[in-house]
Amino acid sequence: MPRRNCLAIVLAAGEGTRMRSAMPKALHSIGGRTLLAHVLSAAIKAGGSEIAVVVGPDHDAVEQAARALAPRARIFEQKQRRGTAHAVLAARTAIARGADDILVMFADTPLVRPQTLIELRTALGRGAAVAVLGFRPVNPAGYGRLLTRGDELLAIREERDASGEERQIALCNGGLMALSGDTALAILDRIGNANAKGEYYLTDAVAIVRDMGLKAVAIETGEDDMRGINTKAQLAETEAVLQQRLRAAALDAGVTMIAPETVFLCADTKFGKDVTIEPNVVFGPGVTVADGALIRSFSHLEGAHVGKGARVGPFARLRPGADLGADVHIGNFVEVKAAKIEAGAKANHLSYIGDARVGAGANVGAGTITCNYDGVAKHRTDIGKGAFIGSNSSLVAPVKIGDGAYVGSGSVVTKNVPADALAVARGEQTIKPGWAKRLRQLKGLGKKKTKTSKK
Repeated sequence: MPRRNCLAIVLAAGEGTRMRSAMPKALHSIGGRTLLAHVLSAAIKAGGSEIAVVVGPDHDAVEQAARALAPRARIFEQKQRRGTAHAVLAARTAIARGADDILVMFADTPLVRPQTLIELRTALGRGAAVAVLGFRPVNPAGYGRLLTRGDELLAIREERDASGEERQIALCNGGLMALSGDTALAILDRIGNANAKGEYYLTDAVAIVRDMGLKAVAIETGEDDMRGINTKAQLAETEAVLQQRLRAAALDAGVTMIAPETVFLCADTKFGKDVTIEPNVVFGPGVTVADGALIRSFSHLEGAHVGKGARVGPFARLRPGADLGADVHIGNFVEVKAAKIEAGAKANHLSYIGDARVGAGANVGAGTITCNYDGVAKHRTDIGKGAFIGSNSSLVAPVKIGDGAYVGSGSVVTKNVPADALAVARGEQTIKPGWAKRLRQLKGLGKKKTKTSKK
């Protein structure tokens, strides 16, 4: 079993140059979370009781993101990019505090799972000074090879230095490493200049460990755990793998998906029992769907709660702050934002409900909107229990519609409506018999009929 104290060092100094982006690589997202967030989450779930994040110069955004995700994280700056060991040693003071286990992770390798990291820690608990994560890629070209004998790791051989026989080895270096806390600094301090560039490679730790009479081991995992991201194409490929994982987990939990490959989830999407999702639905961050709910095709949900037995869509949009109670119906082309829709209420067609409360059992007719923004500030609309809002009505906030009240179709409501009252706010209909016929006759005046001559 892993030992008690674990320091996770996350190297996040990479730039977004190859991704053709001004954004730091660690802050690109998959599954609704930044790459950094995925790695930090895995580290914490694997028992990382202390977190150190190594950033590059002028990467304040990465530091801020790290602190938002792990408030107690210690941030270290790698002022010069001189290799992975040099980056790890930027966190020397954190290492010197004496954690039992030290995990070295990379912010651009977001799919590593907590159980994989726990395997690395377990190897340290069994006496290894270093544990290296290995995998067998479909195409091993460019990867360093792990030379093993039994369960012992003898060396990491970079491909350019490998013999023909060594290049046939399928087990490759994934980059992630765990070091025993009691020998970590002694190992790292012995890593010398590895090449003409004066860089320090973490991979040299294996040879140093053996020279010290200590043990190094390799732990094998799947290729997806080791997917690194350097380009937008790799970002998209990694997103696809993550979506497969998320869909599989949802299906295993009992969610019904008619066409899983068309549904896009976030890492934090939560489902209850017997949820059904039709094709082409997108879940943004912060969505919870309760038991028995139905999400119909082409709906987009973000920052929303869908209550038990509720129906959403098709073609519905739930924006942040949408809170649907039990058995609520939100239909086609309805948008809900920062609004509480209480149990049994319905808005089935072509409506916008923002900054509002819709009481239990209320009905919002087609074409109704809450006019919540006056150009300067947002205002709230309160629709009472059992109220009926006629089609094509505009509710100009701040306004309150009382319990059981009726609003006539086509009304523009600017004043509060008492409970059980009827509000009609539209111009009086006027009928002028024969007016349309006279207009057509008038438009016909002055037009001369022309004859087409034949030659």
